[in-house]
Parts: sequence; C-alpha cells; structure tokens
Amino acid sequence: MTRSITLLGSTGSIGTQSLDVIRAQNMQVFGLAANRNAALLLRQIAEFSPRVVAVADPAAACQVEQELAGKPSAPCVLKGSEGLLELARMDGADTVLNAVVGIAGLGPTLAAIESGKTLALANKESLVTGGELVMKAARDKKVKILPVDSEHSAIFQCLQDQNSAKSLQKILLTASGGPFYGKTRQQLAGVTAADALRHPTWNMGGKITIDSATLMNKGLELIEAVWLFGLAPDKVQIVVQPQSVIHSMVQYTDHSVIAQLGVPDMRIPIQYALTWPERVEGCAPELDFTTLSQLTFGVADEETFECLAAARRAIEKGGLVPTAVNGANEAAVALFLQGKIGFLEIGRLVSLAEERFADATGAYTVSDVFDCDKAARRLVESEAHLLA
Repeated sequence: MTRSITLLGSTGSIGTQSLDVIRAQNMQVFGLAANRNAALLLRQIAEFSPRVVAVADPAAACQVEQELAGKPSAPCVLKGSEGLLELARMDGADTVLNAVVGIAGLGPTLAAIESGKTLALANKESLVTGGELVMKAARDKKVKILPVDSEHSAIFQCLQDQNSAKSLQKILLTASGGPFYGKTRQQLAGVTAADALRHPTWNMGGKITIDSATLMNKGLELIEAVWLFGLAPDKVQIVVQPQSVIHSMVQYTDHSVIAQLGVPDMRIPIQYALTWPERVEGCAPELDFTTLSQLTFGVADEETFECLAAARRAIEKGGLVPTAVNGANEAAVALFLQGKIGFLEIGRLVSLAEERFADATGAYTVSDVFDCDKAARRLVESEAHLLA
C-alpha cells in the first residue's frame, strides 16, 4: 500500500511488530521515534529510510546523530520529548501510530490529533489518563482514532455495520487471565518477577506483561473501552478466555453476540488499523480450526486481583482518578521489577491511590493530568519505603 506512516515507539514490542506489517505491505515510513535503543533504531533507519527520527533519551540521540553524520540521505534527528511532539505534528504521514509506553504517550496523541492525522492508537494510557481531552480533541478535529489493542480492535471490527452502535447493549472484553489465573492470594504472595513475566499466550513487553499478570492491563482496557465506544463502565463485562483466540465480543439489544477471532498475534490488529477500511493479506498465521480443541471461559476474580477492581472504581468516579490509578501502577510495577515490593503490593498500592484521589473528579487540563500522575507516583514511593 502507498500509505505513509509515522511510528512512535518503533523499538518496543508493538513498534517492531508494526514494522513487520509495514514491511509486508510495502508502506512508506515518514518518521520513527524511540526512547533509548539507539542500536535498534539505527538498523530500522537503514532499512526503512525515514525522513525524520525522534529520540527521547539525550545520550541515545547523540549516538544516533554521530552514527548518521555524513551519510547521504540521513534523516533529521529530533531530540527529547519536544522532538517527539514535533514529529507527531509533522506533515508527511497519513497515519501516526502511537506505540509509546505509558503516560508519555498522551502528549504525542494530542499532537497527532491537533495536526489532523488519522491516529492508530496503541498507547492505552492516552485514554486512561486523558480520555476526556483526547476524545474532545478528536471530535473537534474530526480525527479518526483506530484502536490497535487486540481487544479494542476486535470490538471496533464487530461494530463496522453503520447501524450497529445504535443497538449495542454491552461489550464483552476478553482477558487471557495471565499466568496466575485461578490462583489464590496465598499462592500469589511469593511469586517473582520471572514468574509474572511468563505469559501463557502473548509475546509482549515487560511492563504490559506484568500488567496482564495483575489484571491491571484489563482494568486499563476497560477504561479505554469506555472512552472509545461511549458506554458506561457497567456495560463492559470482563470475560476470561484463556486460549486468547476470541479477542472480544459485542452484544446487541436482541441479545445476539458477535465475536472477533484470530491467533494471538498483534500484527493482525496493527495491520487492520493501518489498512482500514480495507482488509489485505497479512503476515500473521491463520487460525487453524482443525487444531483448536476447545474454547473456554471464566470470570475475572476482582477480589484476588485488586488492580482490576480499582480501575473499575476509578472510571466510575471519573475525572483524574484513572490518572492516579495508572500512575500508581506504573510506579508499583517498576518497584516490583526491581525486587523492592512483592507482587500483591502492586494491587494494594493501586487501590490506595484510587482511595486517596477519590475526590479528584470533574474537569481537568493536560497540566492537571501530569501533576496528578506525579503525585500518585510520590504516594507509591512513600508507601513502598514504609514497606521495605
């Protein structure tokens, strides 16, 4: 296809799989952005010949500049968070795919929308922390947001009939259950980061894999679904589907249910976001029903997995409460990966943030989002210090 893409977060898990799709579809790359993996970014530059790159980490940006110095057709190198925002705004791409990890993706999301480009959104934190701002900006600019998360892509695909949204009754958001599905709190008390990073079906980055183990990822996706599809939180039901074959479902007012199925491969939803409204031959394998022996379902345990319950309460309250929950989770996951807190403490700290920021409802600005995020992280650091 002849579409031109700016890919933010090109060296991460979603970014590298996005480049698989771009390569397979012979799309053009206008811009690439990375955090600090200079070596991988340089290899991507050599293959895809972007016109512009942005590097958030100053040392990595200097390394990229030095390696490209004097080379013909070298791309322009932008630096820091401002460089990332500048790239997101730049003309030259048809679509901006935002695969930045964490709240750092909110600014680029808003920048891409303000520029009027189609936004393929893999950064769920943009909607979790600033959903009201993002959706208002998209409405004002008449920008299409195409979901990249497998679950939200599935819902989006199930709603392609132009009349379907009018009769939508509820969303059935599926979860793999992660590596600890069915475990009790007692069994989870001693799990390690290595245990939590062994996901049974998906190949993802470290932070999102831990989020899957705590079910926080599903809580964030619930918040994201509320914003993307305009339903109340109680109209989003979490269904455990351990095989990760049914990626999500929608139920209509006549109680018919439509599901989207496929192998657990992120290149399928990535490709649909980049080629929509067309469907083209893909690079992911097809689902083989001759070897699919069973599809099973279960209920998400919100009592054991506190993060999911805290996320649901946060979006019910609205305002900046989801921002606080997200910031607390990011800080707690980092501490867990460093061995400074236990697995169950992640949920406890996220729940604490939801309680402490329960009054942070009402309208907010971008500045308010980042202030709240910092305050939630400080809370986690302070409480974790007391636990040590």
